[in-house]
Amino acid sequence: MKANNIQIQHIVFLIILLPIIKPSHSSDPDPLQDFCIADLKSPPSINGYPCKPTVNVTSDDFFFDGLSKEGNTSNSPMKSFVTQGHVLAFPGLNTLGMSMNRVDIAVGGVTHPHTHPRATECGVVVKGRMLVGLITSGNNVVYSKNLSAGQVFVIPRGLVHFQMNVGRVNVLVFTAFNSHLPGTVQISKNLFASKPSGNNGVPDEVLMKAFQVNKTVVDEIKSNLS
Repeated sequence: MKANNIQIQHIVFLIILLPIIKPSHSSDPDPLQDFCIADLKSPPSINGYPCKPTVNVTSDDFFFDGLSKEGNTSNSPMKSFVTQGHVLAFPGLNTLGMSMNRVDIAVGGVTHPHTHPRATECGVVVKGRMLVGLITSGNNVVYSKNLSAGQVFVIPRGLVHFQMNVGRVNVLVFTAFNSHLPGTVQISKNLFASKPSGNNGVPDEVLMKAFQVNKTVVDEIKSNLS
């Protein structure tokens, strides 16, 4: 009988506790005001940038035309260009937990295999034909598919993914994120073109062993990415 009473007490305690347990969030925290136009001149805080004084807010703060312009793919060896529409380019997104990119990929072009550490990505192909692929974190399974205009894809937060133009015309894609600053980690640049903190970057020996190549290859990759 005593054991049953203890079990009942535990159940009651859990019922009382559940409503006050803070749920986990997979995106930016919810804002506590109607809007908070980012003051980019001030350093960021935990939940974004400090708010621009309301008396200085204008209608232009809620609009952004950066994604209307085609990216220059001719200057990139990857033949692709990403126009970012995050909080640093569009301060009106500050604390709202969302942002968008425009991706232009020329015929035969690709995007760097990359991840977004702070956001899930959802994209729609507007023009062209594109291969989209993502790689799981555990057993390194690749999921990929050729997409054409009007089709949508999703990349779970943090997973390595890539895009490649497999058609005969330039690809145009618009992507959306559940973060005002999703971040981008380009795998090749992150490893071979990282900036040293202090006196050293990633040691050549680490890169040689990780990719099973010699120093000549490492030096060539670094030269191409610099």
